[in-house]
Amino acid sequence: MKKLFNWSALALASAIAMGAASANAQQVLHRGLGAEPETLDVQLSTGVSEAYIATDMFEGLVTYGPKAETVPGVAERWSISADGTVYTFYLRANAKWSNGDPVTAHDFVYSFQRLANPATAAEYAWITDPILNNEEIRTGAEKDISKLGVKAIDDRTLQITLKASTPYFLASLQHHASWPVHKATVEKYGNQWTKPENSVSNGAYMIVEWIPQSRIVLKKNPHFHAANTVKIDTVYYYPIESQAEEFKRYQAGELHVTYDIPSDQMDFIKKNLASEARISEYFGTYYYGINMDKAPLGQQAKLRHALSLAIDRNIITEKVTKQGQVPAYGWVPPGVPGYQQQQLDYAKMTQAEREAMAKKLYAEAGYGPQKVLKVEILFNTSEQHKLIAVAIQAMWKKVLGVETTITNQEWKVYLDSRDQGTYQVARAGWIGDYLDAENFLSMFASNAGKANNVRYKNPKFDELLKKAAVTQDAKQRNLLLQQAEKIFLDDLPLIPIFFYVTKAMVKPNVQGWQDNVQGFHLTRYLSLK
Repeated sequence: MKKLFNWSALALASAIAMGAASANAQQVLHRGLGAEPETLDVQLSTGVSEAYIATDMFEGLVTYGPKAETVPGVAERWSISADGTVYTFYLRANAKWSNGDPVTAHDFVYSFQRLANPATAAEYAWITDPILNNEEIRTGAEKDISKLGVKAIDDRTLQITLKASTPYFLASLQHHASWPVHKATVEKYGNQWTKPENSVSNGAYMIVEWIPQSRIVLKKNPHFHAANTVKIDTVYYYPIESQAEEFKRYQAGELHVTYDIPSDQMDFIKKNLASEARISEYFGTYYYGINMDKAPLGQQAKLRHALSLAIDRNIITEKVTKQGQVPAYGWVPPGVPGYQQQQLDYAKMTQAEREAMAKKLYAEAGYGPQKVLKVEILFNTSEQHKLIAVAIQAMWKKVLGVETTITNQEWKVYLDSRDQGTYQVARAGWIGDYLDAENFLSMFASNAGKANNVRYKNPKFDELLKKAAVTQDAKQRNLLLQQAEKIFLDDLPLIPIFFYVTKAMVKPNVQGWQDNVQGFHLTRYLSLK
């Protein structure tokens, strides 16, 4: 505790120094980033850390407001046809790329087509499936990419045609997969276009330096249409996988904002730094994905449910994470307007009852002292992921006698293992891209591609999603999605563990930080006092 107190004193002095410097010079913000980004290509990136940088460097037709609400981006306004299937976007006259080129409707046509093109292999290609022919093109059923329902009427007018009215479509365009990339740059440099010396972006910031495992530096984009409102001149992002190390650097005054908060420091933080800990509801679920292509777990639902029942989620949220996370017995988090959250049948049981049922299902699946199940848990490097894995390892051993090994991998290697299916059980999390249950369910459709990394397949589930996609009545649509989630939970291709909270340490001199369920805090809205 004495060491931590000394760190805190140093942090206070550093925070004062940073505040004083910002009053007389350019404003420079230092942010923790978690894992090293896999890529900064907006159509290919999948992680939250990449998304944070994407929201600073790029801007779509719409973007995130200070509270992550949907606000105009490159499009200053839009109109929607009476039947809800045709969206016409009118682009800003002063929208420009960081090299001074104008951002045009043709840039968006190119980028939407690039996202849908199977050759791009974009994991998020499914997110624009409401667009006419997007699903057919990305799955290879339609070879003519020009048939995608996106066209430029002129340089500043973009028309998008949907296959059916989709209430959440505007909100889905907040996701960076649908944002524009600079065609000439991508075609000239190929997969090297995101390097600082090659990159061209259209957001509030542009990249000037990327030293792997050290830092990513962004500077204010003078061509950004709202550059006069951007207060932070330079932002440093630091990939720090160790939460303990990140917290030490925050206390030492090296960071204004952390990516995460170490759970084992929560008692100290509540006592000494409570006002700097920003913890709030988050639209996301922490879970263990099960590779459905691997025996025996992929073939036996009873085994999957036995493992789920044996996990005491209250112990994990109260004793391990300790940050207000809510035990999860369903997949879609609470908070979706008009949607009735679905739960596993044993959600209201006592833990003792769950464990008794776990033993029963385990035995019925043919396992016990004479035939012990062996499981490997894969997780990306993180103290908290390790603590959770160790706790679950102990629970499975105590309740069922399962022999569990735990394996950690660096972020990029871990993602590749999930994509290639070289895992048995893998820690994962899903943060909603927009407040709709569809965003949590459609990623597990049989034709969802790389997004469905648990390799789940159920024709009934697929059919309900297809019906929901073309159902305009909101109440009926939600009923169809609720039925789909119930089937999904019965099959249990993943084990939900808890619903997330957003959590970050934020220095007192950082202004403009507004808690929100999406967890996005664009640097363009922040400043230093």
